[in-house]
Amino acid sequence: MTKTLLSALIGKAAPLIPVLHVENPEHAVPLAEALVSAGVMALEVTLRTEAAPEVIARMRKAVPQAIVGAGTVTKPEQLAKVRDAGALFAVSPALTERLALASEKVDIPLVPGAVTPSEMLAAREYGFHELKFFPADLMGGTAMLKHVLPLYPDIRFCPTGGISDGNVMSYLELANCFAAGGAWLAPRDLIEAADWAEINARAKRAVAVVAKG
Repeated sequence: MTKTLLSALIGKAAPLIPVLHVENPEHAVPLAEALVSAGVMALEVTLRTEAAPEVIARMRKAVPQAIVGAGTVTKPEQLAKVRDAGALFAVSPALTERLALASEKVDIPLVPGAVTPSEMLAAREYGFHELKFFPADLMGGTAMLKHVLPLYPDIRFCPTGGISDGNVMSYLELANCFAAGGAWLAPRDLIEAADWAEINARAKRAVAVVAKG
C-alpha cells in the first residue's frame, strides 16, 4: 500500500520541522504564530506532554495554514487520538507491526523511525517510503544516510537529533532527505518562558540558512 507522504503536505514550504514540547496549552497559538510567521509551516507537537492533543487542536483552529502534526507516537491507539485532535501527520521514533497495521486503518500520514538497514527495509515492506532518522547525530548522521542511499533509493528521511543551523544543510543537500527537524528552532526553555520573539528570530535564521543553501 502506498502511504501518503509528509513531503507532499509540506510542498514548497521550508523543509524544517521543529519538535515542540508544550506543557501549557495557552502557549499553543502564540508559538504556532511565531513559527509560521517566520516561514516554518510544519510543526511537530510531541506527545511527551498530556497537553499535546489540546495544543494540536488549538494550533489547527487558530493558525489553519500551519501543517500541525503529532510526534513521539509510540502506541497504535494514539494515531486515532491525534487525528481526531486535528493533526495532519504523525511521527514515530520507531516502527512495530502493531503500529504499521494501525496506520492502515487510520487516515493520517505516519512517518515512522528507522536507523538500521534492516529497519529501513522492514518499513519499506510495510509501504513507508518517508522515514524519521533519529537520533541522527548518534546513528551516523550524514555518512549513514549516504551509505543507505544506493541501497534504498526510493526511501527518503527526516533526520532529527543534533540538528542545528550549523549542520542542517549538510542533511538537506542529500538526495534522500526531504526535511530536517529538531528542538533547536523552539527549545523547551524558550517555550516555557513564552519568548516568542526569540523563537521567531531563530526560525527566521533557519529559514534563511535553507534559502541560501
